[in-house]
Amino acid sequence: MPDWQRALRRATLNGPDYPSRRIARRVTFYALLGLSAVFGALCGLMLVYSIDLPQMDDLARYRPNTTTELLDVHGKPFGSFALERRVVLPYSEFPTVLKQAIISIEDKSFESNWGVNLVRAVGAAYRDLHSNGRAQGASTLTMQLARNLFLSSEKTYGRKLQEVFLSVQIERRFTKQQIFELYANQIYLGHGTYGFEAGSEYFFNKNVHDLTLPEAALLAALPKGPEAYSPIKFPDRALKRRNLVLSEMLADGKITKKQEEAAEAAPLGLHLEPPANSVAPYFVEEVRKQLEKQFGVEEVHGAGLKVYTTLDLDLQQVANKAILDGTATYERRRGWKGRLPNVVLDGADIESYRHPDWVQPIDIGSYVHGVVTAVSAKRVTVKVGARLVVLTPQDWRWTQNTDGDSFLRTGDVVYVKVQGFAGDGTLNASLEQDSGAQASMMAVDNSTGEVLAMVGGRDFGLSQFNRATQAQRQVGSSFKPYVYTTAIEGGAKPTDFIVDGPTTFPTPNGPYTPHNYEGDYKGTMSLLNAFAESRNIPALKLADRYGIRKVIDTAHRFGVTSNIPVFLPVAIGSADITLAEQVSAYSVFPNDGIRIEPRYIRKVTQADGLPLDAAPSQVSEVISVDTARTMMQFLQAVVRYGTGASASQLKHPLGGKTGTTNDFTDAWFIGFSPSITCGTWIGFDDRESLGEKETGARAALPMWMDFMKAAIATKPDEAFPTSGAPKKKLDVPTGGPNAAKPVQPLVPKQDQSLEAPSLERSKPAAPASAAPVPAEEKPKMPEASRPAPQLVAVPVKPTVMAAKSKDERSGVSNPPPDIY
Repeated sequence: MPDWQRALRRATLNGPDYPSRRIARRVTFYALLGLSAVFGALCGLMLVYSIDLPQMDDLARYRPNTTTELLDVHGKPFGSFALERRVVLPYSEFPTVLKQAIISIEDKSFESNWGVNLVRAVGAAYRDLHSNGRAQGASTLTMQLARNLFLSSEKTYGRKLQEVFLSVQIERRFTKQQIFELYANQIYLGHGTYGFEAGSEYFFNKNVHDLTLPEAALLAALPKGPEAYSPIKFPDRALKRRNLVLSEMLADGKITKKQEEAAEAAPLGLHLEPPANSVAPYFVEEVRKQLEKQFGVEEVHGAGLKVYTTLDLDLQQVANKAILDGTATYERRRGWKGRLPNVVLDGADIESYRHPDWVQPIDIGSYVHGVVTAVSAKRVTVKVGARLVVLTPQDWRWTQNTDGDSFLRTGDVVYVKVQGFAGDGTLNASLEQDSGAQASMMAVDNSTGEVLAMVGGRDFGLSQFNRATQAQRQVGSSFKPYVYTTAIEGGAKPTDFIVDGPTTFPTPNGPYTPHNYEGDYKGTMSLLNAFAESRNIPALKLADRYGIRKVIDTAHRFGVTSNIPVFLPVAIGSADITLAEQVSAYSVFPNDGIRIEPRYIRKVTQADGLPLDAAPSQVSEVISVDTARTMMQFLQAVVRYGTGASASQLKHPLGGKTGTTNDFTDAWFIGFSPSITCGTWIGFDDRESLGEKETGARAALPMWMDFMKAAIATKPDEAFPTSGAPKKKLDVPTGGPNAAKPVQPLVPKQDQSLEAPSLERSKPAAPASAAPVPAEEKPKMPEASRPAPQLVAVPVKPTVMAAKSKDERSGVSNPPPDIY
C-alpha cells in the first residue's frame, strides 16, 4: 500500500476496528461538536450584544446637551441654564499641550490603535469587575467615548463586550480627530462640568486655548476619577495625579525634564469661576420661568440657546449694592438686636460648618455670613469660607458694645461687610446685622418696557422668594396716584382747593375717622400741595367724592392685577400690590399714558444662530396724554418740595411717590426719570414693624437715589415733555418675531352727569407752591438716547384689566389711618 494511502487511513481513522481507534473517533467527534457549540455561542453572543447597539448614523447626528447662555444688553454673559454644563468646541480649538496630556495618560497608542487594545481591554474588563472604583484609564479613548455616550456604568463582561463592538464601529466610521473632538466635549470632569472647555472655565476661569502646562495636566488627570481627584475636595490627590500626567508626558517625549520640574513645582492654581447666575439670580429665575413656559424644559436646559435679555449688568450691580447698603444702613439705625444663631449650640461643628453664602465670590464690598471661631475683648476671629476675618473694636463700635466677648460667643453666625484684604491673608471687615429685614428693587426702561435691573431680596442663597414679583404688600401712599388720576379724569385740576381737616366717613362697619401721618391738619390747600405732602384726608375725600370703585378700576387699568377690596381706606394704601406692578404702573406717567408690559427677553437664538419666536410686547394706552402730563405735575412736586424732596439733590428731572404703611411695616418709593422708572421696597417678611419714623422717605428713598444716580449719569440732558409737545413715541418693534401687539383702546369716558361734583375751583391767583412751572424751569424735549428701528405713536385708548380672583384680606374694614 502506498505511503500516502496509509497516511490517509490513519488521518481518517479508517482501518481495522481497533478499540483505540474507536475511542479516537469518538473523542474527535465530541471535540468538534464542542468547538461548534462554542463558535455558535460566540456568534449568538455577538448577535445579542450588537443587535441593540446604536447605529453609527445616530452618533453622526449626536448633539450633546449644551449650556444655554444669558447675555445682557451689552452682550456680557451673566447666567446660564444647563442639565450638563458643557461648551462644545471643534478639534482645532483644543491646544496641543492638552491633547498630548490626555493621550499620554489615557491612551498612548490612540493614533495607531483600531479602537481596542486587546491586552489593555482584557485588563480593563478584569479591573472593572474586581475593583471598587472605576478603572477607566485601562480603556482606550474610543472605548471611553463609547461607554460615556451609549452604555451604562454597570461592571459586566457583557457591557465590556458591547464597548469593544462599539469602539470598532466608531473607528471604522470616524477619523481620529473626530473621535478626539467627541471625547473632549463629552467626558465628565466633576462639579457638573462636561468637556474640557467647560472644565477650563470652571476650574481656571479661562478658555481652554489659554491653559498652561500644569493646568492642562490637571484637567487631563480628572477623567479617571472626577470626584476622587477633585482639586477642590481633594487637592493632595489631584496634585499627585497631575504630576503623574506630567511624568507620562516626559516619558513620551512630549515635554522636557526642565518643563516637568517647573510644572510639578507649580501649585494647582485654581481660579474658580463665580457661580452661574450669582449677579442677578432673581432676574435669571424670571427668565427661566418664561423660557420654560415658551420652549419647554429640555430645550431651555440642553439646547445651547443664546438668550439676549433686557438686563443691564452694570445697573444690576448698582442695584445689588444699593439694596445691600440700604438695608445695612437701616439695620445699624435700628440698633444691635443680637439673637444670633449659634453653630455650637445647634450641635454642629465649626470646622465642618458651611454657610450658603460661601459659594459666592468674596470681594471688597461683599456682605457675607461667617462663624465666630475665637473671641476676646478686643479681637474677634470669624471664619468666612476658607478665609479668616479679624474684627477689632472700631468694627463693632456702632453696636455700642465695648468688648467683643460681651455680646459675641464662639459659634455665633455673624454678618460682615468685607472692607479690604490684609497683608497676612486675612480679611478686614466691619460687623453688620442681619435681623431679617428684606428689600427689593426693580427698574424698567420707560420707552420699551425692558427690565433693566431686579433684586428680590438681600440673599438669594438664603431665600429664593422674589419680593419684587411675588410679594404682595400694603403700598401705603404710593397708591394715591390712582386716586388723583381718577380725580383728574373727573375734571379736577392741580390748583383746585380742598380742605385738610377733621372728617368722618360712614362705612358698613361704622364711622371711620382718619388722621394724617403728622397728626395735624393744614386746612384749605391745593390738590398739588396735598399730594406733594402726602396728606391722607384730601386723598380720602377725593376717593369718596369720585367713588372708590372708580379708583380701583383705575388701578386695574394701570396693570394692577391684585384683588382690591372695595373699602374707602384703600385710597391711602391698605391694598396689597407687588413692586413689579407698581413700577410698571408708574411708568405710564412719563410715558404719556402708555403702558408697556415689562419684558425680560429681547430675543432667543438656537445654537446655530437661528432665531426663535419671542412673545410680542403688550402695549396699551391707560390714560390720555393730558391726564398723564397733569399727573406729572403732582409727581414732580413730590420730589421738588414734598415727601421725596431729598431726591432733588440729584439735580435731574424726576418724579415719584413715597409710601409708608401703618405701624411702619412697609416703606416704598416709586419714581422715575424721563427714561427709567424704578421702585424700591423695604420691610420684614413677617410684617414686623421697621420701627418708629421708618418712612418711605427715610428707609426706601435712599436706596432709590443710589440706583438712580448711576442710571441717569449718562443722560444729563434728558427732560420730561412740556405742555403742547408732541406725544411720546415708543421704542417697541412693529415687525418680526418681537412685534408688539396692537394698542388696546381706552374705555370711553362716562357721561359727565354721572361724575362726582367738581371741587371748588381756585381763584386766578393760585398759591405760589401750586403755580405752574415757571417758563425758565420748563424742561426741554428729550433727545433719543439710542436709535430705535421703528417707533410707534399710540393714538388710541386701553381696556380695563380684569383683577385676579383672590380672597379679600381680613381686617381691611379696620384699615391703617396713618398712611402716607
